[in-house]
Amino acid sequence: MGRIVDGTQTTGAQRRVLVVEDDQTITQAIAARLQAEGFQVRTAGDGPAAVEAARSWQPDLLVLDVMLPGYDGHEVCRRVQADRPVPVLMLTARDEETDMLVGLGVGADDYMTKPFSMRELAARVHVLLRRMERAATAAHNPRGAAIHLGDLEIDHAQRRVRVAGADVHLTPTEFELLVCLAQQPKAVLSREQLLAEVWDWADASGTRTVDSHVKALRRKIGADRIRTVHGVGYALETPPA
Repeated sequence: MGRIVDGTQTTGAQRRVLVVEDDQTITQAIAARLQAEGFQVRTAGDGPAAVEAARSWQPDLLVLDVMLPGYDGHEVCRRVQADRPVPVLMLTARDEETDMLVGLGVGADDYMTKPFSMRELAARVHVLLRRMERAATAAHNPRGAAIHLGDLEIDHAQRRVRVAGADVHLTPTEFELLVCLAQQPKAVLSREQLLAEVWDWADASGTRTVDSHVKALRRKIGADRIRTVHGVGYALETPPA
């Protein structure tokens, strides 16, 4: 499954996770695992309750089911992200790429298909939070000048992306994926390399996650900017001189 990080190795304490799921058995299992990892956990069983809990409790991360009474998970994600950026791990019962792309399109950072292991869910929560910490550090300690590739501009300091002068909203995961590709333009990076560098995983079973995020990124910056090398991975194209 990739690198597992136990609560004794990282500091889950003080981190707040809101679990939004209408199946009480699943809710209790997720909450118990995350509490064992050292997280503060609250739960919500429907969309309106989730939006209110996110607004009042200000969680550091949401574990969010797609199928909910009231508002579905996509609407919850839209409303929460409109209030403030927060990483979202979305849960879906259907292993369909369209559903995954919709989730990524409304601001989710990652997704898992049911059934899943609680061990993997906890690992992904840790990875998402570490990525947020890296993003906050990078904002105060930018890695250098902005990257310019034709009309594509990636500003590390502000964590902003522009295409032809227009701002493009990317999730933190999409931003990290784009930076990873842009640091080696035209070079083909394998799915396994991208998983290791962007997601902190080293497991080939997660390559569909890479594919879905690349598709979501293409929708935002232009499909022709990222080249697929079948059987290998992806490369960021640069405009001709």
